[in-house]
Amino acid sequence: MTSHTMSVAEAIRTRRTVRHYRPDPIPPSTLEALLDLAVEAPTSWNLQDRSIVVVSGEEGRAGLAWAAGGQPQPQEAPVVLVFVAEPQSWRDDHSDVYEQARRSGAWNDEFIAMFSAASRAFQEDLDRRGLLREYAVKDAMIAASFLMLAATEMGLATSPMNGWDEAKVRKVIGVDGRDDLAIALLVSVGYPAEERRHPGRRATERNVFHGSHGPRDAGNTARQE
Repeated sequence: MTSHTMSVAEAIRTRRTVRHYRPDPIPPSTLEALLDLAVEAPTSWNLQDRSIVVVSGEEGRAGLAWAAGGQPQPQEAPVVLVFVAEPQSWRDDHSDVYEQARRSGAWNDEFIAMFSAASRAFQEDLDRRGLLREYAVKDAMIAASFLMLAATEMGLATSPMNGWDEAKVRKVIGVDGRDDLAIALLVSVGYPAEERRHPGRRATERNVFHGSHGPRDAGNTARQE
């Protein structure tokens, strides 16, 4: 881990996408702490409709490299995390979620009854509109973002991976044919074997608009309310 506690702002500004890793294993306690922080991420209606598959074996990582068109991250990083969206998990029993919230004092019985009914109605509406997958993928991506920042604070490097074949990833992690699941993102995790400099970002005013979206031009500073 890093020798000092890093602020969230420092983690955001320090994190870089790393494609090459040292072979050093991640201590189990560090990986466990990292995953614990990832599942603390916000999730719509607290459905927790996302899961993480930890791939650390040589065969599994080679399979993910194959699924990702030969990208080096799965071959070099000691761990690759597959973030899985669970669009149909709202149909499952969530009594354990409600009981935990009851014990913590976050929700009372009246709120739980209201929340449960409202959540089901909301998910049924998403189902009718074909949006369940989109919402679950968003939750998985939020969890991945939390994990990458937590990894930075722990002195680990990450790479959010795109360019993979979903059918192949499904096969590697053993969910081939599971239409109730979707692959959201692959994230390699390990100790960096390269130093990546920050390439910079456009000025905030180039990408932030107030009130309504405006034209993307270098001189756009208009504030609309």
